[in-house]
Amino acid sequence: MVITFIILIATASLFVWGKIRSDIVALCSLLGLLLTGILTPTEALSGFSNPIVIMIAALFIVGGAIFQTGLAARVSKGLLRFAGNSDYKLFLLVVSVTALIGSVLSNTGTVALLMPIVVSMATSSNMSVRRLLMPMAFASSIGGMMTLIGTPPILIVHNTLVESGHRGFSFFTTLPVGIILLFCGILLLWPLSKTLDKKRKKDDDDQRSTVKSPKQLVTEYRLAENMYRVETNGKSPVVGKKLSELDITKQYAVTIAEIRRRSTSPFKKTVTQELPEAGTVLGDNDVLYLIGDFVNVARFAEEKGLKFIDQSSDDSMPTFSGKLKFDEIGMAEVVVLANSNIIGHPVRESGFRKNYNVNIIGIQRKTRYLVQNVKDEKIQSGDMLLVQGAWEDIDRLSRLQAEIVVIGQPSAEASKVTLEDKAPVAGIIMGLMVVAMIFNFFPPVVAVLMAAVAMILAGCFRSVRDAYRTINWESVILFAAMMPLATAMEKTGASELISSGIVGSLGSRGPYLVLAGIYLGTSILTMFISNTATAILFAPIALQAAVALGVSPYPFLVAVAVAASMCFASPFSTPPNAMVVSAGRYSFVDYVRVGLPLQVFYMVIMVFALPLVFPF
Repeated sequence: MVITFIILIATASLFVWGKIRSDIVALCSLLGLLLTGILTPTEALSGFSNPIVIMIAALFIVGGAIFQTGLAARVSKGLLRFAGNSDYKLFLLVVSVTALIGSVLSNTGTVALLMPIVVSMATSSNMSVRRLLMPMAFASSIGGMMTLIGTPPILIVHNTLVESGHRGFSFFTTLPVGIILLFCGILLLWPLSKTLDKKRKKDDDDQRSTVKSPKQLVTEYRLAENMYRVETNGKSPVVGKKLSELDITKQYAVTIAEIRRRSTSPFKKTVTQELPEAGTVLGDNDVLYLIGDFVNVARFAEEKGLKFIDQSSDDSMPTFSGKLKFDEIGMAEVVVLANSNIIGHPVRESGFRKNYNVNIIGIQRKTRYLVQNVKDEKIQSGDMLLVQGAWEDIDRLSRLQAEIVVIGQPSAEASKVTLEDKAPVAGIIMGLMVVAMIFNFFPPVVAVLMAAVAMILAGCFRSVRDAYRTINWESVILFAAMMPLATAMEKTGASELISSGIVGSLGSRGPYLVLAGIYLGTSILTMFISNTATAILFAPIALQAAVALGVSPYPFLVAVAVAASMCFASPFSTPPNAMVVSAGRYSFVDYVRVGLPLQVFYMVIMVFALPLVFPF
């Protein structure tokens, strides 16, 4: 028991210190329990097979799909209309909606559902995401107190009452308590969350990307000003011919950036995006995105019987009004190194198209941007080449480190591009997952795993690697590695010592002090072990204390449920707290600074409010 307490104190101290990553601290705690013989290897590693841990990992994939498909952005835009330009209204909206959903859905599922939406809302409104994510995690636990199915501790105390011969809870028995908690939470969280804005400048700088997005590259190279869209038709001589036969670039000094074809199949996208290749055969109603001087483009269109899509009614020069998509075809900048063997050669002889299946569509040379008739430009050392191609091909090109350097990570940039056509699919899968969890068609972990696999199979990610990349392994390992500490405290009797000591010392001082002692003991223990384990431990103690005092057990057992669920001073006390750590870049101290005052305030309020709702 002494060793367990030493490991517990050391772990908590390292979390507060904050110089070592939280997942590494948790793993060291696990190893300490294992090497000292307190836990067996099976017990020490049991957290990694726990359904909650598996569910957290799968929920990251589900949340990633909501981001990847742009569904989060769509929903956030709709919700932002209610908040207007007010940060406080946005805060109220997030906390209220989270609590409402959390009353019927697990707090873990609620956070997974709302986290990508809240991040998108914060970005759109220029509000610090740190001020929203932690309150959202807290609100999901608050909402769980409103119904019987909202949080496991309520079910545990309900079961304790039934087994002891008392009447159990109805669905909304704890609703008044939940409303009090929500009101007090809103009252305190807004001023407390202001401290989260005071983040170290270094962390903010680390989050600032220096890699240009495809949309930024389009703007910087002024591609839209040199791009024109033309459409083929059945009478055009280009229909049915390969691009190699037409030799458009050589004859007209015009570059085809991409081709879009309309699809009639109900099982495919209505418009497909293709990169032009030598063997590409043009069809009827194809849309060609052309880069070049307008005179050359107009000559090509006139001779081949093509129609400008962006032509205005007054016959003036067409201005590009389309939208470049980067679902399959991407853009990136490539720096030519001094030792490259392509220096001095024109772009058409660079071999980029033949060897890597990417096109060079622009060059940045010092302060000049070249996008017209690029094929004849000779490549110079230090040139920035704007390349276009499939994201996989650009990623493959980045391995030529000896001669060129691709700016940024193409695979990471590709994952940022939303697959908007998959947004309805992601919404349906998410909806089915929520329904399955609400009506308990499947165990929660099974429902979430099914949703995660469905998101991948339905194409809501560009690749399986992108899906795995959305999992925040720091949060997963943190939670899995801390769970065995609960086993160690129960196994060594440390938990029983804490709980019986508190109740034993206060048992003769009246129901209010005993209620405060049970609440305090539950609250403290929940900071280090799971709220479910704490509720299981304290529920029978609370029942025995009520029987010994000759009073109603309801306020004592509800106090156990509230204290076990309202643990906010630790990032690993509940899954929602752990899930938002990395997204909000929170430290252990952040939880202490915001969560501890709220936790203490709740204890004071509940000691006096619970006997009013559930009289002694």
